[in-house]
Amino acid sequence: MNFEALQRIVASNAQGRGVSALCRAEYWKNALQLFIKASRILIITGFYIEKAGAPETDGPPGAVALGRALERAGKSAVVLTDRRNYPCLRGCSESVDGPVTVSVDDYGEIPADADLLVFIERPGHASDGRYYNMEGTDVSGVTAPLDRASEVFLKRGVPVLGIGDGGNEAGMGLLYDSLAARLPQYGPFLSKVPATVCLPVDVSNWGAYALTAVLSAFYRCWLGLDYGEEEAMLSAVLDAGAVDGVTGRPDHSVDGISLTELNDTALKIKNWYSEGFKI
Repeated sequence: MNFEALQRIVASNAQGRGVSALCRAEYWKNALQLFIKASRILIITGFYIEKAGAPETDGPPGAVALGRALERAGKSAVVLTDRRNYPCLRGCSESVDGPVTVSVDDYGEIPADADLLVFIERPGHASDGRYYNMEGTDVSGVTAPLDRASEVFLKRGVPVLGIGDGGNEAGMGLLYDSLAARLPQYGPFLSKVPATVCLPVDVSNWGAYALTAVLSAFYRCWLGLDYGEEEAMLSAVLDAGAVDGVTGRPDHSVDGISLTELNDTALKIKNWYSEGFKI
């Protein structure tokens, strides 16, 4: 597969954060291998914006799209989040006939029978054990410690995949040294949560959408989003109270990116598959 071409779509430093510049083609290959070997996948998402008193629009759509793609590939997928983010996640999944969603508030409640754990835009604790947003503000008071499941699963020999766009997400600890060197002022707020593989991308949803295209190429049938589903999911999360994590407004946007550009990127991802980027 031409992973370099896929990276140009979803990991080109479009947001100017410098995080996605660390993405490499082999990360996508390694992520695919994790999915091929797995049969029961847990996906954890949900980032609560404390100053807005609402979940953000990035995370749930990607988690739902990826979970649904895995189900279409014949695997079991469940998407989890905490109670603050759950109404948005549930609505998002129902809007596109997505996977089962579950609300948990402690990592000890997470089912233990999975053979792959995936984090998508989920806060990961920093070196001091606290959680921080992109402004370096402590948001531990509104963040359930679901990221702690990473170490538990890894100790059991279960692989973990992390997807993030800011460096403060669960799983991004795998690239901590590189991220700290690239973002020295943000170093104290970077995630230390480990993973087997992590994907630093421009927008976390896009990382998940790209993985649906990778899975589609492997299984030789389209498993990802179709036209209109991005808007349907955003409408559902907005109806449940979500806001854009960058603007803080309840708009059909993600990280300040308009619906038009989001649809354009989703189409580019599908074209990457349909134009012959297959095994």
